[in-house]
Amino acid sequence: MRYRNGRSVSVDGNLARSLDFEVRERELRHAGEPPRRREAVQEKPKIRSLPKVQLREAQHVAPLAVVGAVAAAVLAVLLLLSYIQLTVLSSDMVELRSELKALEKENVILTTQYEQIYDLATVKAAAEAAGMTKPGASQVYYVDSSGGDAAVVYRQEETGLLDRLKDSLHHGVYTVVEYFD
Repeated sequence: MRYRNGRSVSVDGNLARSLDFEVRERELRHAGEPPRRREAVQEKPKIRSLPKVQLREAQHVAPLAVVGAVAAAVLAVLLLLSYIQLTVLSSDMVELRSELKALEKENVILTTQYEQIYDLATVKAAAEAAGMTKPGASQVYYVDSSGGDAAVVYRQEETGLLDRLKDSLHHGVYTVVEYFD
């Protein structure tokens, strides 16, 4: 039991306050009274006033802002061009991959043809058809190299400084050309 305004009110297990408690209390207090009429409130005519516009003087555009805008535009164009190049390169790569697959297939075909052409039985048949035979015993000659090896070295004349420089330069140029070939 709880006491409120001198009277007792019972609570049914929930102590939370009802949201429409005040509305119900007001309706109970004014029960039986005739409804009040609201007085018609005359609306005031709305007057629309134009706000005063304050004009600013024309401001000059900063040269640094113009340079920044131009630089941003140039960078945007360069970005677009790089995307175009990337697209072209990727399409070229796709074409090259398809060409590589075709070439690999052709390589397999040509390799099998090559192996068939150089088959020993085929070569032997082609040689016999051309009239080639194995050499006989009278056609074989042996070289005897049981004698000692000998070499004769002749002494060269001394070359001058200009000849050695020319030979060195010639050798250097030859080495560079050979490297890049």
